[in-house]
Amino acid sequence: MSKAKQAQLRKDVMPYATSQTKKSVIQIINTIIPFFILWILAYQSLSVSIFLSFAFSIAAAGFMVRTFIIFHDCAHQSFFKNKKINRILGTITGVITHFAFEKWKREHSIHHATSGNLDQRGTGDIWIMTVEEYKQASRFERLQYRLYRHPLVMFGLGPFMLFLYSNRINRKDARKKERWNTYLINIMLVIAYTVIVLTLGWEAVLLVQLPIAYIAGLLGIWLFYVQHQFEDSYFENESEWDYVKAAVDGSSYYKLPKWLEWLTGNIGYHHVHHLAPRVPNYNLDKAHQETPPLHKATTITLKTSLESVRFRLYDEDQKTFVSFKEMKKQLEEKEKQKRTVQPTKASQTLRS
Repeated sequence: MSKAKQAQLRKDVMPYATSQTKKSVIQIINTIIPFFILWILAYQSLSVSIFLSFAFSIAAAGFMVRTFIIFHDCAHQSFFKNKKINRILGTITGVITHFAFEKWKREHSIHHATSGNLDQRGTGDIWIMTVEEYKQASRFERLQYRLYRHPLVMFGLGPFMLFLYSNRINRKDARKKERWNTYLINIMLVIAYTVIVLTLGWEAVLLVQLPIAYIAGLLGIWLFYVQHQFEDSYFENESEWDYVKAAVDGSSYYKLPKWLEWLTGNIGYHHVHHLAPRVPNYNLDKAHQETPPLHKATTITLKTSLESVRFRLYDEDQKTFVSFKEMKKQLEEKEKQKRTVQPTKASQTLRS
């Protein structure tokens, strides 16, 4: 895609980058209120059936994910026109979703500015090693990476690490506003959990709140994982990296059933979001449908997205993700070719 076409594409999407107060307010009402209703139903159902309670918890987790999308839009200043309102709502939804608003806002902005850039990895991203980096890594680094990328760790322990550790601490060079926002959200969470325990008991935390937060965290990690790690995703070094290509080719269109599309706040239109982060979630669908060049983005479905679980390393030569098994096979084939070439050269020397 030429620079002129890239500029035109960004221009075509800009009309959708406008928040609409009415739609935003309606989304708050049909997201946050149902979340608390389902939470209460999950708690009340404990006296009837733990399985019924868990069913309500799963539904509540879905609405927690949808609440996170509101939080996410506030971080991009796209949910409301007023920055102060976005900050306040972002902090409130940060308590509900257990994310530090200002901290995450900074990390996520870096993610958008560097997504797909092999020389700028490390902030707001899932850890990705190239095949060559893995080959050069120490045994301990390889072990760390293998554990990190293992599904049981990433999706099993990941939500706990997210909520209990990474979202609770500030970076060393955090600015005062960011630092105090994290403190505020942490204090509000301590108060909220204390109130729940004192009024409803530990059962409410262990059997209702914990499942909701865990399932929502798992779903969130999965969505973020699959939308940047598909077979022909875009990764380039700094000298070759291009923002528009990284957005359209490095972010997938996760085609979900309409009800899941609604529950996940249209985040499946991730290519549109990365191209124009100021487009509020309720305009992403329309922006995609009415901008033909965006239809060329890589489309993944619930079924095909499961293939991404096996991806472990990025192969810079083949421009694709590979599994550890595939990498090992490639290395064995290269070694076999070397052994075949060397005797041939030796025999040619003898004949000469």
